[in-house]
Amino acid sequence: KQLGNLGVLGITAPVQYGGSGLGYLEHVLVMEEISRASGAVGLSYGAHSNLCINQLVRNGNEAQKEKYLPKLISGEYIGALAMSEPNAGSDVVSMKLKAEKKGNHYILNGNKFWITNGPDADVLIVYAKTDLAAVPASRGITAFIVEKGMPGFSTSKKLDKLGMRGSNTCELIFEDCKVPAANILGHENKGVYVLMSGLDLERLVLAGGPLGLMQAVLDHTIPYLHVREAFGQKIGHFQPGPMDLGVCSVNICSWGNNEGQTLSAQHPPGREGETQGQTSLEQVSTARELSCKILLPELTPRVLLP
Repeated sequence: KQLGNLGVLGITAPVQYGGSGLGYLEHVLVMEEISRASGAVGLSYGAHSNLCINQLVRNGNEAQKEKYLPKLISGEYIGALAMSEPNAGSDVVSMKLKAEKKGNHYILNGNKFWITNGPDADVLIVYAKTDLAAVPASRGITAFIVEKGMPGFSTSKKLDKLGMRGSNTCELIFEDCKVPAANILGHENKGVYVLMSGLDLERLVLAGGPLGLMQAVLDHTIPYLHVREAFGQKIGHFQPGPMDLGVCSVNICSWGNNEGQTLSAQHPPGREGETQGQTSLEQVSTARELSCKILLPELTPRVLLP
């Protein structure tokens, strides 16, 4: 709700639905700053604003946009996207969730797993198989808009995760879930185009999260260099630590500028989006490692001593 009041939930949505009418560069900047304060909040924000809202903006018809976007953008509704399954992660087209057409509805049976915002979502974009015999299998996938409370749809308890615990994740369960045909996002058996058209942009926008996390690591570590003393001087005067952090800082700036240039060019990112995401994850791991080396002597007594 507070993010809705700030006007950042619909960064890429048209003004007529309550959005900001801005671009993906602005979306990345917001993602970065939210993640700088909390990676978990940033993750949930990205799933809501990019994976759900932006897909509706790009692929929804007028009736769907008018029905869902205003409440999603205001924060009254929480959004999510459901693609992965227990045995269909990277190989997403091997999904088993099936949707059988009966009259003006589709009956969904199966489950989805690792769904960010799943326990809290009011509106979810869900991918299911509508043609099990399709060759290749990607031609038999359809995207649906599923609402909380639809008959046959439920969620399991939130997962007890190692990290990002403030961002709720769970399994979605579909047992003869009845979804109106009007809730197809895009076209029947064309869901892979909905999926892939947004995936590269999702990688770029969500990569702003690790960028914010890296900056947060430096925000906490650099001031500590000027407080902690060892061998009669501040540890910031020793060469290895500051040098490593300097390299890390340069890498953050370099990667941020690279992503900004990619988004500003407004061309389909293709594999470049995947590379950006991988680079950001590698860099945040490096930043965290350096931070741990410097902060460990201070943090250990706080954890171990009563």
